[in-house]
Amino acid sequence: MQRRRFLVSTGAATVALAGCLGGNGDGGTTNDGYPPESDDTPEPMAVDTDAFERIDVEGTAVPLAPIEVTYNWYRRREARFADARGEGQYERAHIEGAAWSPAPEGRTNDPVESWPREDRIVCYCGCPHHLSSLRAAALIEAGYQNVYVIDEGFFEWLEREYPAVGSEIQNSVDSYTIAGRTDPAHAGATVYAAHEPTDQREAAFVDDDGSYEMTLHFGGLTADSEIRLETPAYELLAPLSELTAGVITGP
Repeated sequence: MQRRRFLVSTGAATVALAGCLGGNGDGGTTNDGYPPESDDTPEPMAVDTDAFERIDVEGTAVPLAPIEVTYNWYRRREARFADARGEGQYERAHIEGAAWSPAPEGRTNDPVESWPREDRIVCYCGCPHHLSSLRAAALIEAGYQNVYVIDEGFFEWLEREYPAVGSEIQNSVDSYTIAGRTDPAHAGATVYAAHEPTDQREAAFVDDDGSYEMTLHFGGLTADSEIRLETPAYELLAPLSELTAGVITGP
């Protein structure tokens, strides 16, 4: 299975990062993916993981775990967490303790490579689960046996004030929506967008009618910031204002 890296953006809303637990700076950055130890450990949830909804990622079934389940695993230190977004997004804000392991295939000296294949791994992103499902699918294909994705995504984690840290954890991040269209023959394929200078990324899947749409939670952009957009049929490098002005159909 072939996968590439980039991502997408659009319109303009604001997601507040304030109120999340954790501090500023590099705290909570680890390579083992486990949350910090805590004296307050909840009782385990009764969960049938076989009943989780699955998303098909180019032929690989990826289980979508409800956020409250993943938070219980987090509090009990029963899962390793992997952030599948770009490094810029990870540095701005991420789940405390999570390792950075970008979609789809990870990075050089990726920390996940040293994790036991049988350990429970939870991938996440902000879209809410496009990048994370791409990363999870790659791990499943590589032989990892217990991989899940946070169904509701990272921004729901923040909304619930679950533990998060980062350099801009108290700031807000604008969101932008990109909508486009390609050939329906590409249904199920991945569309990527990225702001390469700051390594912020997003992804979406092509619908049955050839349409795609994604919301970017990218920080520090202006209307002139150039976004690289990759679809199965065409590629663009264009200002954010142009990509969010209407439905994208090609160069």
